[in-house]
Amino acid sequence: MRKLPVYVLLDTSGSMMGEPIEAVKNGVQVMISSLRQNPQAIETAFLSIITFNSTAQQVVPLTDLSSFQTPDIQASGTTALGGALELVSTCIDNEVASTTAESKGDWKPLIFIMTDGIPTDNIQRGLTELKKRHTAIIVACAAGSGADTSFLKQITENVVSLDTADSQSISKFFAWVTASIGVTSSKVEDSGKEATGLNELPPPPSELNIVL
Repeated sequence: MRKLPVYVLLDTSGSMMGEPIEAVKNGVQVMISSLRQNPQAIETAFLSIITFNSTAQQVVPLTDLSSFQTPDIQASGTTALGGALELVSTCIDNEVASTTAESKGDWKPLIFIMTDGIPTDNIQRGLTELKKRHTAIIVACAAGSGADTSFLKQITENVVSLDTADSQSISKFFAWVTASIGVTSSKVEDSGKEATGLNELPPPPSELNIVL
């Protein structure tokens, strides 16, 4: 079976403490329970959570939805987004099967990034590594007024922003990510084609602004 790998990179720096981090934890739980009710997602989607504060860590390796256990996420420290980009590149190498002459590999990964701040490390090395990997679509979300969309544009052309990093806005972001995973899993199952741009995902809710 060909997996649809989904990597969710979450900012867990100190500025996310309180309502934002609780909304993130809730968003992950709701996302998993919703996807488990989607027959195509449960067949193909595999999910990994990478958090980044002073360092980046893969708190959930690439896991099928039925086995997925929601991690305990705490907010502290700074914003090592560059480290997270390097880590997800390594995880793709280790967890995603490549296509060979003998067999089809996994589908190209979807990557969703959410941050409320500015990277405190150098993102260039992580950017260089990530661009060497074959990915289907990368979406970056700038949550609240403290996030800077210009560096996210260096990672991907698919950048969205939330005006506030409150629980309502963050829950809307996760609901949209959930819908996007569901649509993509149906697409690869039905047509064998991968999503390559925002226009192939469900329209974002009004809380999510597309950054042009």
